[in-house]
Amino acid sequence: MRSRYLPDNPLRLLTEGYGWLPDLRRQAGADTVRIRVPGLPALALCGPAAARYFYDDVHVRRRGALPGPVKHTLFGEGSVHGLDGEPHRVRKAMFLSLMTSAGIGSLVSRAGEAWQAAAGAWRERAAIGLFEEAGRVLTRAVCGWAGVPVGDADLPALAADLQAMVDGFGTLGPRHWRARRARQRREAWLTELVTARRATDNGRPVSALDVVARHRDTTGELLPAQVAAVELLNLLRPTVAVSWFVAFAGHALHRWPAHRRRLRTGDPAFARAFSHEIRRFYPFAPFVGGRAVTDLSWQGERLPAGGLVLLDIYGQNHHPELWPDPYRFHPDRFLDRPVGRFELIAQGGGDPLVGHRCPGEALADSLLQALAVRLARLDYRLPPQDLRIPLRRIPTRPNSGVQLELGPHHKVR
Repeated sequence: MRSRYLPDNPLRLLTEGYGWLPDLRRQAGADTVRIRVPGLPALALCGPAAARYFYDDVHVRRRGALPGPVKHTLFGEGSVHGLDGEPHRVRKAMFLSLMTSAGIGSLVSRAGEAWQAAAGAWRERAAIGLFEEAGRVLTRAVCGWAGVPVGDADLPALAADLQAMVDGFGTLGPRHWRARRARQRREAWLTELVTARRATDNGRPVSALDVVARHRDTTGELLPAQVAAVELLNLLRPTVAVSWFVAFAGHALHRWPAHRRRLRTGDPAFARAFSHEIRRFYPFAPFVGGRAVTDLSWQGERLPAGGLVLLDIYGQNHHPELWPDPYRFHPDRFLDRPVGRFELIAQGGGDPLVGHRCPGEALADSLLQALAVRLARLDYRLPPQDLRIPLRRIPTRPNSGVQLELGPHHKVR
């Protein structure tokens, strides 16, 4: 039997944040909810089968689905995230060519070196903000890896801009406008860099900058220089977004210090499990959306072509039927079970080679594993601070940014 559309005020997303879709599903008593968003009918889905359905481009397309605020802050105009079919496959192949095991290993190694160098300087300061410092470490690492030149004096501002683009995607307030200004600055800078690189192109690609600057889409033409700049930012920005997970790792190690002792051993299986649990337990993207390709039917619910399909990421990552005791932080849950491609969907579902799952997920996971171990081995203390994580804020993080105190007696291992 078809259910009625639940009346919904779109402002509830701004007031309820990550709880918006889970609350609507609880109200309906089902994992599939029919709602109305401004001007459009929508289906909100949750669960591995729903994720499989959502990521099948026979049913759901991304083109035309990204809200303006997200395009103008997080992904940029003309990016791979708004493509479907063959254009998406060809553009995504560019990113996948960089996300090889060797490419990921090189960037993780650079991040470790940048962390080690920064940690040596942290001892000279009374306190540091883990969130901000992780952003700078990751900015230095990814720019060096990508062949994007940035000097020591310019690095803090670049890191702040890259974090601002992420911080503004879930709001229409001051954070949104700060993100738009940051994107405008960095797109203009990278557009000039791409143009200059093309003018001096005389050899095989040796960096991510080269690969993006020389990429040709299905038309056989080079990307417009501004679109190439957008896609370069889609390498830099997601790498720096791992600073959210590093801050969450600091929060977790403070609340559950036994995990810190286990991470210090460097056991790769536990580091991997810890990374998975950070990305499952802590909130980042609340949901992802697409448009119905044709008239759809899912579990008896119908949606006309062009309607919105929303996949509840936060709800799925905390679904009790999928994750027993879901609000318990328990990395061991990942030690003895394989993770299905449509179960842990913190960065999308499905096969990254052919679908819309983030091609940089393996990189984010590897970076988090490496930096979580280094954080666990760092000698520090947390002074009194506000470590609350507000679920109304998207994207959220600990209010304090996780302040650490290190002194001359502390060691960097």
